[in-house]
Amino acid sequence: MLLNRIASWPIGNTTNIFDEMERLRRQMDLLVGGLSGELGKEPVSGVFPLMNITEDKNNYYIRAELPGFKANDLEISVTGNTMSISGERKLEIDDENAQYHRREREFGKFSRIITLPTQIDTNKVEAHCEDGVLTVTLPKTEEAKPKQITVKAS
Repeated sequence: MLLNRIASWPIGNTTNIFDEMERLRRQMDLLVGGLSGELGKEPVSGVFPLMNITEDKNNYYIRAELPGFKANDLEISVTGNTMSISGERKLEIDDENAQYHRREREFGKFSRIITLPTQIDTNKVEAHCEDGVLTVTLPKTEEAKPKQITVKAS
């Protein structure tokens, strides 16, 4: 196939040569990916739990997706500008003789550590879990909050 392609290259048109070289490079990438076992591989799961981190003037907000977790299954700690969340998702076995055709739901222990740009007032941190979404409100310390400076005229 490769010899057929090279033999049929138009001699006078350099654009087609470069197009053909690019197509050949893409095919080689696919071939090398297939030989290394990357082709057709199932996607690897990402970091668990998935989180969104936002902030306003006074607080940081961390929202984590934790479907099926109860509040007492989670452990949250805050120190300085770092929050740690950990827990364990247990594998529910409906039938010990069941044969799995696909198992995509992760189970086991997890731990995530989030470092925030400023210090947190650890005495005012609040967390609640509703409909599988954990929301943690992390108030900024007074030193970390933006301050309005008044300019005086002379």
